[in-house]
Amino acid sequence: MMNLVSYIISNTQFSQQSVKNTIDLLNQDCTIPFISRYRKEQTGNLDEVKIGEIVKFKEQFEAIEKRKKSIFKTLEEQDVLSPELKQKIEQAQDLITLEDLYLPFKKSRKTKAEKARQNGLEPLAKIIMSQNANDVESIAYKYTKGNVNSVDDALEGARHIIAEWINERTDIRNNIRNQLERFAMISTKVIKTKANDEKAQKFRDYFDWQESLSRIPSHRLLAILRAESEGFIRVKIEIDNDKALDRIENRIIRSNNACADQIELAVKDAYKRLLLPSLSNEALQIAKDKADESAISVFAKNLKQLLLGSPLGEKRVLAIDPGFRTGCKLVCLDAQGQLKYNETIYPHPPKNDSTGAIKKISSLADAYKIEAIAIGNGTASRETEALIRKIHFKNDVQVFVVSEAGASIYSASKIAREEFPDYDVTVRGSVSIGRRLQDPLAELVKINAQSIGVGQYQHDVDQNKLQKQLDVVVENCVNAVGVNINTASKSLLSYVSGIGPKLAENIFNYRNDIGVFKSRKDIKNVPRLGSKAFEQGAAFLRIKDAKNPLDDSAVHPESYAVVAKMAKDLGKSVEDLIGNAELLKKVDLKLYCSNSIGLLTLEDIIKELEKPGLDIREQAKVFTFNQNIKTINDLQEGQLLPGIVNNITNFGCFVDVGIKESGLIHVSNLSDSFVKDVNAHVSLHQQIIVKVLEVDVARKRIQLKLHK
Repeated sequence: MMNLVSYIISNTQFSQQSVKNTIDLLNQDCTIPFISRYRKEQTGNLDEVKIGEIVKFKEQFEAIEKRKKSIFKTLEEQDVLSPELKQKIEQAQDLITLEDLYLPFKKSRKTKAEKARQNGLEPLAKIIMSQNANDVESIAYKYTKGNVNSVDDALEGARHIIAEWINERTDIRNNIRNQLERFAMISTKVIKTKANDEKAQKFRDYFDWQESLSRIPSHRLLAILRAESEGFIRVKIEIDNDKALDRIENRIIRSNNACADQIELAVKDAYKRLLLPSLSNEALQIAKDKADESAISVFAKNLKQLLLGSPLGEKRVLAIDPGFRTGCKLVCLDAQGQLKYNETIYPHPPKNDSTGAIKKISSLADAYKIEAIAIGNGTASRETEALIRKIHFKNDVQVFVVSEAGASIYSASKIAREEFPDYDVTVRGSVSIGRRLQDPLAELVKINAQSIGVGQYQHDVDQNKLQKQLDVVVENCVNAVGVNINTASKSLLSYVSGIGPKLAENIFNYRNDIGVFKSRKDIKNVPRLGSKAFEQGAAFLRIKDAKNPLDDSAVHPESYAVVAKMAKDLGKSVEDLIGNAELLKKVDLKLYCSNSIGLLTLEDIIKELEKPGLDIREQAKVFTFNQNIKTINDLQEGQLLPGIVNNITNFGCFVDVGIKESGLIHVSNLSDSFVKDVNAHVSLHQQIIVKVLEVDVARKRIQLKLHK
C-alpha cells in the first residue's frame, strides 16, 4: 500500500527527505512563501512552484484516501468486502480505478439488469455465460412466469444482466479507455436551426469539425465545449466501434453455439448503452481537465506578470478615466495614493471643451505638484492622450496609458465602497487607474483575479481550481515583493504569509488606533496575532525608517541574532553592514552555520543585506503609440508599429497598438523557429515592435508578427 511520501515521489521525482520535510512543514501550517524562502535547508532548496506540486499531490492523495474510507464503509455495510477486494482497493492509486472496483456494488437507480434480477432471470444469465447450453430457448422457456411473458422477454432480461456484468469488468473498461486515449476523435455538427444565429458565428469554424481528442489544443477544446453549452453544436467522441466490439467479444466468447449468439447481442448492448457513453464522457472530461490545467496555467503566468508589473512608485499622480459624452473623470492622488481632488472635464464631443480641459489639467498639475499622468486605456483614451501631449507643463510630467481591466469591478465592490464611501463609482474607477500606475500589485489584489481578464476561456474552466491557483499566484507575488505594513490596504495585508483576511483587518484597525508600527516587535501586539502568524508573516511585513534597519528587509526576525553576531565579529554595527558589499564579503558564512541555520539561509541574508528591501520589479517606463494610427482603417500591411502585449494565450499573444482592436501575433509568427512556450518570447505589458501582416476590417481582426 502506497503512503503519502512515496505517492508524491512517484509523481514528482523529488528526494524523499525534501518531500518528507516539506509535508511536515505544511502539516505545521507553514505557508508556501515561508517554506520556500526561510526553510531551504529542510526542503533541499525547493522553490514555491515545486512546493506547490507537493501540495497538489498531497491533496490528491488525501482525496483518494478519503474516497477509499467511504467505499470501505459502504461495502462493510453491504457485507461484501472480501479480503481480495479490500486488497485491490488499498492498492488503488487513482480515483478511476477505485470507482471501477466499486461499480458492481453501487446502489444506483432502477436499471434494466436490476429489473431482470427481480424477475428471476439471473440464473438464466449465468447459464448463458457458461456457454455450455445449446438449446437456449428451451431453457429460457422455464423462466417465462410472472412479469416475463415470453422466451424473448426472458432472453432480453438475461442479456441486460450480462451487459451489466460486461460493463463492470475492469479489464474491458480499461481496454476501451486505452482505445479512447489513443484513437478517439472529437467531432462536431452545427444544430441546423442555430446555424444563422448571430451569436453562433464566432464558433462557425466548429460547425463541422473533426480532430484527434488526444491532440486537440486546449483553447480549441474549450471553445468547442463552450459552443456546445450555448446550444450551437453537438459534440461526439468516437472510436472504431467494430474494433472495440471485437476486442470485447474476444475476451468473453469462447464457443460457437446459441449462448455465443446471446452474448454477442449482450456485448453490443453493453458497449452502446453502457460502456461507450460512460467512458467517452470520462475521456472527454479527462481532456477537459487537461485543457483546464493548461488554461489555468496560462492565466496564472499572465497574472503573475501583471501583478509584478512595473510600479512608478511613490509619485504624485493625476489619473483620468476618459470618455466622450459623459466626460473624462479625473482625480489627483498624493504619493501614497490618497485622493486629494476630483472633477469631470469635457474635452471631447459632444461638448468639445478642449480649451477648458487643458487649463484645468494644467492648473491641477501645478497646484498638486503632479509628477505623472495615468490615462485609462478604454474609450477616448487615444484622444485624451493627444490632448495631454498638447499641454506645456511647468514641471516634468510623465504620461502613461494604464490598463483599465477590472477597474469597473473594483469601483462597484465592497472594498471600494469602504475606501471611498462618499464618492461614486466613476471617481473610484479613476483612483484605481492612478494607483495601478503607482503600484500595480497593491491595487490589483483588490480585484477578483478572474475579473482581470488576462488568459483564455477563464470562465469555462473549473472555477474552484482556477480560484485556488490564482490565490497561490497572488500570495506568492505579494510575499516576493513584501508589504509596507504602515501603508498597505486590508486586501494587500490579507495575502501576506500567515495573515489572512481576519488578521489583516485586525492589523488595519490596530494601525488606525496606534498610528504606525515602529518595529516588527509591535506586530505581536495585534489582537489574535499569535506566534505562528508572526513566524510566517513578519519577514514579509516591512517597516520603513525603523530603529532596526533589518525591520525594512527580508531578513527574518529569527535570524536577527546571527546578523548582530556577524556585525560584532567585524567590529561594526548592524547599520554598518547595510548596503556595504565590501564589508559583507569578509563574512565567513561557514562560521555561522548551526543546527538551526544553514548555508542557503546565510547566503540569502547576505544578499538581502547588500540591498535590503529591494523591489524585484522594474520601474515603469513611458510608452508612446504611433500617433498616426487612430483606427483599424489606418493600418496597412507591412507597417512597423510600437505595441504593448496585453494578453498571452497558448496560441499566441494579443498586442495593443493604440486602437480599439488588439492584434494577434499567432504562435507561428513569434519566431522563425518552433515556439514551445509563448511566455519564453514575450511577457505581459512588454513593449515591443510588431509588423502588420494582415488586416481584416470587416471581422475586425489584425494579424501581426513580432519584429526582432
